[in-house]
Amino acid sequence: MGSPAALDRLMSLHPKTIDLSLDRVERVLAALGSPQERLAPVIHVAGTNGKGSVVAFLRAALEAAGLRVHVYTSPHLVRFNERIRLAGSLIDDAFLEQVLEAVETANAGAPLTFFEATTAAALLAFTRVEADVVLLETGLGGRLDATNVIPRPAVSVITPIDLDHKGFLGETLAAIAGEKAGILKAGVPAVIAPQAPEAALVLEARARAVGAPVLLGGRDWTWRETETGWMFNANTAMARPRLVGAHQVANAAQALAVLDAFEAQTGQVVPLEARRRAMETVDWPARLHPLDQGLLVGRLPGDFSLWVDGGHNPHAGRALGRVLNDWAAEGAVDIICGMIDSKDAAGFLEALVGPVRTLVAVPVPGAQTAAGIPAHLLADKARSAGFPDVRKAMSLAAAIDDLASGEGPGRILICGSLYLAGAALQANGTVPA
Repeated sequence: MGSPAALDRLMSLHPKTIDLSLDRVERVLAALGSPQERLAPVIHVAGTNGKGSVVAFLRAALEAAGLRVHVYTSPHLVRFNERIRLAGSLIDDAFLEQVLEAVETANAGAPLTFFEATTAAALLAFTRVEADVVLLETGLGGRLDATNVIPRPAVSVITPIDLDHKGFLGETLAAIAGEKAGILKAGVPAVIAPQAPEAALVLEARARAVGAPVLLGGRDWTWRETETGWMFNANTAMARPRLVGAHQVANAAQALAVLDAFEAQTGQVVPLEARRRAMETVDWPARLHPLDQGLLVGRLPGDFSLWVDGGHNPHAGRALGRVLNDWAAEGAVDIICGMIDSKDAAGFLEALVGPVRTLVAVPVPGAQTAAGIPAHLLADKARSAGFPDVRKAMSLAAAIDDLASGEGPGRILICGSLYLAGAALQANGTVPA
């Protein structure tokens, strides 16, 4: 399926431009009739890691409660339409073309980045389809992110902060936290995940300055894993979530804390049964995502399984490393890795060394990934990190064929980049819907 013509025009004009500001998007939105002021109650989510997973848990719970939910996330894995979900369904090409053309007309040829244009299109689309709640994820940062035009969300959310996008957000956790804290608004509760002390100090100081009540993980809401699942706030038993890893339990707990704040702000109740149902139904592709069938899976012998994860920074690497350690106790663990050169490859790889038998470095395919690390250079970085067996291949299929000759049982994880994760889903024939 081809992309809408307006999307192609935006991509050709501003393929990867990042220019953090609110002036341009506010101008366009004013010309569109200020759709950001006519939305259903908004839950605004910023952070470095876990934003999309928290949004996925929220959507699953809200929809299980029978609510109509709009969602805006980024980036997409295969098709742009994944970024905009309208009351339960991805936006279709015709409607996407319609709102993008409206943005083009309103912009009248003035400077506008791709993310600003598509954010304006999403907000416009959200006003044309009825909903009960909008889940709005920042693209980059918070203070000057195009999504921060929302005048007053129902709840602000900040997930764990780590070093990423340093060229735009700052070189320290404190600087990055300052940018993320820019979404906090007076009187709007801020549900904040546990943070490194350097980041927590900045977030709480900003919250005090603007008058935003803080609900901090580990202090105001808690969770702990149990033999049969996990416990939220010491009194609510939950089953293990469908998404894999202890970090996903933390993300689920933050989502429940957000729902509590949302109920208090809006009066919209999300029953416990809906929250529990969300643990079973939550879906967020390419986050420790098992591929059960498909073209790539079919290249493997039956005693191997294939997984995909889009994590690409040291915090994500540490979360993956904990899962891979558990996997290594049950069988061999191999990884296929491709990364973008703007990421901290060494920091990501170092967290994965212990449990991994073989790492195969691959290039990241696609027109948007000219900054991908060549396979031979990534292989050198992996050797420097201490991986015992490092190889390289020129495609995912070739890497899988190489690893398929190894001794099983085992798991193979494709990781290091959301672009690579998207390429894997496309090559496997399992595109998100």
